[in-house]
Amino acid sequence: MQFDVIAVFPEIVEAAAREGVLGRARASGQIDVRLHSLREYGEGPHRRVDDYVYGGGAGMVLKPEPIFAAVEDVKSRHPAEPSRTILLGPQGTVLTHREALRLARYARLILICGRYEGVDERVREALVDEELSIGDYVLSGGECAAAVVVDVVARLIPGIVGSSESVLSDSFVEGLLGAPQYTRPAEFRGMKVPEILLSGNHARIEAWRSEMAIRNTGRRRPDLMAAGGVGAGRGSTPGKAGGSGES
Repeated sequence: MQFDVIAVFPEIVEAAAREGVLGRARASGQIDVRLHSLREYGEGPHRRVDDYVYGGGAGMVLKPEPIFAAVEDVKSRHPAEPSRTILLGPQGTVLTHREALRLARYARLILICGRYEGVDERVREALVDEELSIGDYVLSGGECAAAVVVDVVARLIPGIVGSSESVLSDSFVEGLLGAPQYTRPAEFRGMKVPEILLSGNHARIEAWRSEMAIRNTGRRRPDLMAAGGVGAGRGSTPGKAGGSGES
């Protein structure tokens, strides 16, 4: 799968994409994460990519010309279908496990990172396929949000995570949070690992984990229980302003 990230500060995404699971997946050729500096498509000797807001107002807005040029260049140099062009911004669909599964079906995602007060509206109207958000909070820019999207989507691709069981047991896969996890030692500062996990009875262990997942979800995320389906994701939630750079 291919990820093309267009950003004012692409090095932020690179820092996340070169380590851990993503770094290994890139090195093995399972995914391709390409970073594109928006300033390479900027105008004038200073490669300008932003300008003042029409009608007045604080802050700067990313201009349409560099963004259109960047997306068109990426598509021409790296053709891949099916492809999806996504603006990371506050007005987008909230990123959930279900949304990540949908996005993982594409051969390539082009991720446009907002900055400053946002992007020219014509980018939304005529260039992108959708807008995506990672949380109801404000980020300085969409680069961190892009790193989240790449990580969340890439780990759903078969073979990226070493054990498929690890992915299947993640929180939100079945609309529930995960069960408590323990490792050695069996007792630490008077706190003991539940006896059932030491029993070796895998059927009973799985039943216990299912019960604990339901209990955890009801106590910590009752909204997921009420929804009755795959949750909006605590760690994978993108809501408004997620990565838009808009204030």
